[in-house]
Amino acid sequence: MPEPEAWEPHALVGEEVVEPGPVASLAALFDDGLPAPREGDALPPLWHWVALPRWPVSSRLGLDGHPVRGGFLPPVDLPRRMFAGGEVVVHRAPRVGETVRRRSIVDSVAEKSGRSGKLVLVQVRTELSGMDGTPYLEERQDLLHREAGPSSAPAVPETAAALEPVGSPFRRTDGQTWEFATDPTLLMRFSAATANAHRIHYDWPYATRVEGYPGLVVHGPLMSLALAEVLRLDSPASRVRRISHRNHAPLFCGQPAQLRASPGAGSVALDLLGPSGPSTSLAVELSEDGG
Repeated sequence: MPEPEAWEPHALVGEEVVEPGPVASLAALFDDGLPAPREGDALPPLWHWVALPRWPVSSRLGLDGHPVRGGFLPPVDLPRRMFAGGEVVVHRAPRVGETVRRRSIVDSVAEKSGRSGKLVLVQVRTELSGMDGTPYLEERQDLLHREAGPSSAPAVPETAAALEPVGSPFRRTDGQTWEFATDPTLLMRFSAATANAHRIHYDWPYATRVEGYPGLVVHGPLMSLALAEVLRLDSPASRVRRISHRNHAPLFCGQPAQLRASPGAGSVALDLLGPSGPSTSLAVELSEDGG
């Protein structure tokens, strides 16, 4: 990574509208029977990831599809970038159609060593507020950069033709467990909804031959949102106060997965289980008046 003096963190600040179009696109993608939030409705937990996308100009995209590093994010020279987790504190959910203020800044950059070699953890802090300054959300996102290499996971089907359309990705199996299914169109639509051009989610040759994965990678935010959606499906009256989310291992397109909820006293633990064990987990703290 370049010397620290070659790059300095700087805040991105702007006023943005919570547009109904992206919100409707996620509701259509989930297709789980819940109505799409309409203008004036509060955003469900984590839906601000879709409602407030940032589209970089095409000339600023790098080989992997992400914006060229060295602008807002530091110029980390490692090819794999992963959404590792984070935390969201909810003071008041933004509403569809509302104008909000967003301020984002890189909070820290730390080099580490792991079993796979060199790692760089970048933490981004974001605050959403109303136009009158009322705090809405405080968020930390952990972005992990690491070296590419062959994966030990088994290969998954190469072509879209080998993966049947799944329809709605949610299917209930019992009171606290759902099946979660993915196909290439689901991943493509989520990439478009979140302004995410990372090629590991839609470009098979790039994902397998450049970054060394055995197939298309399911988005970390999609897995976290799927778990949060289970909370909406099972406990629609719940009001979320805090969500801690962590991605443990990748899930590849077409692999079977389960979503499980374990309610507690004022909290819910949710896990997405892939073929090799936990892929993503959420720890949700509920408001006192939210079940």
